[in-house]
Amino acid sequence: METIDTFYIGGTWVEPAPGFTQADIVNPATESVIGRLAMGTAGDADRAVAAARGAFRGWSESTRDERIALLERIIACYQARLEDIAQAVRMEIGAPITLARNVQATLGLEQLKATLAALRSFEFESTRGRNLVRREAIGVAVLITPWNWPLNQIAAKVAPAIAAGCTVVLKPSETAPLDARIFAEVMHDAGTPAGVFNMIYGDGQTVGAALSSHRDVDVVSITGSTRAGVQVAVNAASTVKRVAQELGGKSALLILDDADLETAVRHGVLQCMGNSGQTCVAPTRMLVPRERYDQAVRIAAATADAVTVGDPGDTAVSMGPLSSRAQYERVQGLIHLGVEEGARVVAGGVGRPQGLEQGYFARPTIFAGVRNDMAIAQEEIFGPVLVLIPHDGDDDAVAIANDSPYGLAGYVASADVERARRVATRLRVGSVRINGAPMDLSLPFGGYKQSGNGREFGPEGISEYLETKAIMA
Repeated sequence: METIDTFYIGGTWVEPAPGFTQADIVNPATESVIGRLAMGTAGDADRAVAAARGAFRGWSESTRDERIALLERIIACYQARLEDIAQAVRMEIGAPITLARNVQATLGLEQLKATLAALRSFEFESTRGRNLVRREAIGVAVLITPWNWPLNQIAAKVAPAIAAGCTVVLKPSETAPLDARIFAEVMHDAGTPAGVFNMIYGDGQTVGAALSSHRDVDVVSITGSTRAGVQVAVNAASTVKRVAQELGGKSALLILDDADLETAVRHGVLQCMGNSGQTCVAPTRMLVPRERYDQAVRIAAATADAVTVGDPGDTAVSMGPLSSRAQYERVQGLIHLGVEEGARVVAGGVGRPQGLEQGYFARPTIFAGVRNDMAIAQEEIFGPVLVLIPHDGDDDAVAIANDSPYGLAGYVASADVERARRVATRLRVGSVRINGAPMDLSLPFGGYKQSGNGREFGPEGISEYLETKAIMA
C-alpha cells in the first residue's frame, strides 16, 4: 500500500499543514484500497501560492533559452519514467496497460514536446511602426486537472505555463494521485527552480476553492465537469482573475450519405468506447442517414459486442473499468434512464459484463431509437455508451449536432473531404476531425458554449498565460 503524505512546495517535499485529512486510493478493477492520500487545506494553498509568487519575478525574467533548456530536461526525465507512469495510470483509473503505455503516458510526453516546439518560435514581441507590443507572463497560474487523461492534461497546462514565464500550483485529481506524484518527481529531477512548480492534493470544495479565489493567483486553468468549471469561475470573480476552462462534451459524429458506412460506424464506436468512454471529446452521438440507419445499428452493435472488457493488466484487454464507484453508479443510472425514455438497447445494457463480478466494469452499450431531446442524447454520460440518431441530410445533421449545450468537438465522415469541411465549418464546436483524423497537438483545443473557453495546445496554449502590453514611443 502506497502512502502519499507530502506535497511539493518551493522545491522540496513538505508535510501538509495542520488539519489535513486522508482519502483512500482505490484500484477500480478490484475495488481494493491500494494507498492513502493526504488531502490538503487552505493553509497548504496559501503556502503553495506564496512559493509560486516568490519565484515569479525571477522566472518571468528568464530567457527563452533557459525555458527551452528546462523543458528539454523535463522531457528527458519524463521519458525515463514512462513505464512507472503507465503502471500508475493502470492502477489508479483502470486504464488497460496497452492504453496506459501507448497513449496515456506517451500523450504527456508528446504534450511536452509540442510545447517545446511552439516555444522555439513563439513571438513574445512585435513592432507596429515605432511602437512595441510585448507578451508578458501573467503571474501565478493555478492548474486544476482531471483523472481521465491525467498526464495529457497536466503536461498540457504545466508546460505552456512555464514556457510563458509563469510559476504554477498544480492541483491534480485526488482520483489519480499516483501519476501526478511521479510528474512532480520528474519536475524536481529536471532541476526546475524552486517555486516555479508546486503541487498539492485536495478536493475542489476546500483546496480548489482556496486556490481559485486566492488574491495572489492571476490565472486559473481547469479541465473538468461543467459544474466544476462554473464553480471555479464564481470563486475567481471577486479578484477578477482570468479563468480558462475545458469542460464537458457531447460530441456528434456526422456520417454523411456518401461515407463508407462500415468504416465510419466501426471507427466511431471504438473511439467512443476508448478509455471506457471517459473522454470529453468522445463521439457519443452518432448521426446516420435515415435510409442507412438499420444497417448502422447492426454494425455498431456488433462492434460493441466485440470489445474485450476485463483486467487492465492483461494486454489482450481493450477496455477496463470505470474510474470509481461514483462514476459506475452514474453511468448505470443513465443507462436505466435511457431505457425508461424509450430508447432501445441493441448492445450492452445495465450491469457488469458477464464473468466480471467485482470492479467498476460497465458493458459497452449502444442505444438505437434515440431522439436528440432524450437525456441520454443531451447529458454527458462519461462512460461506454453511444446513441444512434437518424438524420435527413446535411442540414438536418448539422442542426441535430448543434442542438446541444456543449460544443467541444465534432466528427464528420464523408467520401468528399471538401464537403466534409463545409459541414465542419457549420458546427458550433472548438475542433472537428474528418474521417478519423488524429489529434494534432500543435493546433488549438477548446470548446464553445458550456464546453468552456480559452484554448490549449500549441502557441495558443502558451498565449493563455500571457498578458499583452503596448509600449509607445
